Amino acid sequence: MGQSNRDPLLFTRRDFGMLAMAGLPLSLAFAGINSKFKGVQIGAITYSFRTMPNPADIIKAYVTIGLGEMELMSGDAEKLAGAPIPMTGGGGGGRGPGGPPAGPGGPPAAGAPPADAGRVGGGRRAMTPEEQAAADAHAAELRKWRMSATAATFKPVKKKIEDAGIQLRVLCYNMNVNNTKDDEIEYAFMMAKALGVKAISTSTQVSMAKRTAPFADKHKIPLAFHGHDNTKDPDEVSSPETFAAITALSKYHAINLDIGHFTAANFDPVPFIQQHHDRITHLHLKDRKKDHGANVPWGQGDTPIKQVLQLLRDKRYDIPGNIEFEYPGDPMVEIPKCVQYAREALNA
Repeated sequence: MGQSNRDPLLFTRRDFGMLAMAGLPLSLAFAGINSKFKGVQIGAITYSFRTMPNPADIIKAYVTIGLGEMELMSGDAEKLAGAPIPMTGGGGGGRGPGGPPAGPGGPPAAGAPPADAGRVGGGRRAMTPEEQAAADAHAAELRKWRMSATAATFKPVKKKIEDAGIQLRVLCYNMNVNNTKDDEIEYAFMMAKALGVKAISTSTQVSMAKRTAPFADKHKIPLAFHGHDNTKDPDEVSSPETFAAITALSKYHAINLDIGHFTAANFDPVPFIQQHHDRITHLHLKDRKKDHGANVPWGQGDTPIKQVLQLLRDKRYDIPGNIEFEYPGDPMVEIPKCVQYAREALNA
């Protein structure tokens, strides 16, 4: 735990108190955060902290918990860069098709309409014409901001995260084949280059892969498709066959394997990782029951989290395991438990 190359003037008294409560000697406060256990990097996606509307608070949460690697949601990156996104409701932006919905007030996935706009059912009413007009105006304003952004827009974001001692490894930029425009795909790769990440992750459809392949080939940045567990829809990324179809379209198409969703879809992540480790950029770690069962605290589901982590350790695969916290609870209470679970599994 700790930070590297961070300006001490950025700390408040409360920050120092939090570090002290976490048991971190102040003499080590500016060392890099180390959440690598037995050679396996444990991090988290910022979506795990979606109850925190201000991503500056999410950065502090990483420091407090001791998470040294980040997968940054594009909505959080945009907020940090000054986009016209309100600091209210859930943060980080909506997940892609088949994933959890955006938190209230969170920005939509790039190129997508506002979450639940005009939708009836599920306990949500349809927008009034005035509300729809306001939502459309905000979407237009946000798109204008995105299209005017440059690499310089996101350089301060990279610095804020790295100054906190956190490695920024992956940008999560969700897309929708029905809404995302080509210039927004290009925007994603521009953002990724500016942030200096090693890969982009995305929740999207299988059919989107035909459109993203030329961009991935052009920019030579891995684009990792995140899977869910909806195996009934052939356009949902969920099975070994859908991952094979995606990776066949570009050598830069990759896999962000969510071992919880993969287990819920009744597949075994251990042999899949062994067979495809060279195409996997990173994992999402969670525990789910088989047969499309619920997200549960780690150790209570069917996901072989320990076996997966020990495989990464024993085979020395350079594949980070990013916690994606989705079961009920306070992330500041539950995510440290996940980190400890991983530590104990890797030290066994």
